[in-house]
This record gives sequence, C-alpha cells and structure tokens, in this order.
Amino acid sequence: MSEENVEIVRRATEAYTRGDLDEALASWSADAVLDWSNSRGLEAAVVRGRDEIRAYMEQFLEAFEEVRIELEDVIEVDEGVVIAENLAYFRGRDGIEVTARSAWVITLRNGCQTSLTLYQSRADALKATGLSE
Repeated sequence: MSEENVEIVRRATEAYTRGDLDEALASWSADAVLDWSNSRGLEAAVVRGRDEIRAYMEQFLEAFEEVRIELEDVIEVDEGVVIAENLAYFRGRDGIEVTARSAWVITLRNGCQTSLTLYQSRADALKATGLSE
C-alpha cells in the first residue's frame, strides 16, 4: 500500500498545481479535513468536507497568478500516513514572487485522503506523528 499512497499524494498535488481541482480532490474523502492552521502566510484555517476544501482551494488559487508546488520528499511513515516535504512557488497578480517551504502530514484510508495538516518543517511533521529525524 505504501507506493499507492505516495502516488495518490503526488497525483493530487500535481493536479492542484495545474489548477485541476476536480482531479486534485478526487482522492479526498467526502468528510476530509484540511488543517492549514499552522500557516504563517495566508488564510490559516481548518476546513472540513470536500465542498469547503474546494472553496478554500479556489479562493487561494484566485489570489495568485501562478501557484506551483514541488514535492521534494514523500514518504509513508506508517500505514496510511504520508509526510510530504514541499517547496511552493507563488506569483502574485502584481508580479511579486514568493517561495515557501513546508511539510504535510496526510492520512489515507482505503485509497482516500482523509486529512492533510500543514507543518512548517519536516521535524515538526515527524514530531506530530510521534517520530524523530
């Protein structure tokens, strides 16, 4: 199951980067939770359910001319739990470019993402899952 979960995360991230929210959310369960409360940037929030998550993602994408997320390291640390380190590139409608580095803890059950929680670093994500570097 390990490779399958990692591939689900990769496909969803690539679809989000293309702006294809239908595909990005296809692997999310209807009652999924997106926990962006650790964000130091825009829109720190906890969003519940696929419809609210879609609205949150749409609002975020509308704020930028371009959003690109590159997964740098994706590992399954426990059955159904994936840590994805990433680098995000944002270009605002005014042309200003920003990069941000973070890590996500993603839980999956039966091939569906049930949650994604943002952390500021891999160490924070590992600690949240009870692991260490």
